[in-house]
Amino acid sequence: MTRALVILPTFNERENLPVVIEQLMRHAGVDVLVVDDQSPDGTGAIADDLARTHAGRMEVMHRVERPGLGRSYIDGIRLALTRPVDVICQMDCDLSHDPEQLPSLIAGADRADVVIGSRYIHGGRVVNWPLDCTSGYRCWRRDALARLPLDRFGSEGYSFLVEMLYIASAHRFRIAEVPITFVERRLGESKLSSAVLVESALTPWRLVATKSRDRAIV
Repeated sequence: MTRALVILPTFNERENLPVVIEQLMRHAGVDVLVVDDQSPDGTGAIADDLARTHAGRMEVMHRVERPGLGRSYIDGIRLALTRPVDVICQMDCDLSHDPEQLPSLIAGADRADVVIGSRYIHGGRVVNWPLDCTSGYRCWRRDALARLPLDRFGSEGYSFLVEMLYIASAHRFRIAEVPITFVERRLGESKLSSAVLVESALTPWRLVATKSRDRAIV
């Protein structure tokens, strides 16, 4: 059986986190790493309680430096790579990424280095969401993710997701898509702002301008 670890960055997700964890725990062979960015609403404490309930399948990282989604993922990936798993996954904690669809992404890693949950291929859907700047529901083969030069990434926020795929594509990683249904968050406040959208739109151009740097993958 494929062993998978889901990296789940959190910031003020106290309402959504228990729901997401409950659904993820239904999948055999799936563990969870919550990476909390000092959430002032107490998400970190809730995560600790859940980790005790699901001991052996869930752990929590409490970050105290350099806030931001990109840094959360980098720290989470470094820890995930030390765990005995085959696949490492990324997903949001706001229920826009349906945990029930995770097995199809994990299965896709049998034929690809990275599998993207796509809302725009046949079978995918978007519900109550007019904008799209990233595809953050992903599963990576552990050996492929280990080849990314994490210490050289320049993006901090949601654009980190764009940069990951740019580098993977530039170095000819096998990329596959599976259809998902994307739903706007039901609880809590969205983290997307106009600044985040602009950053994500500009990131590909920045990466093209500095593409020689990306040849550092070994």
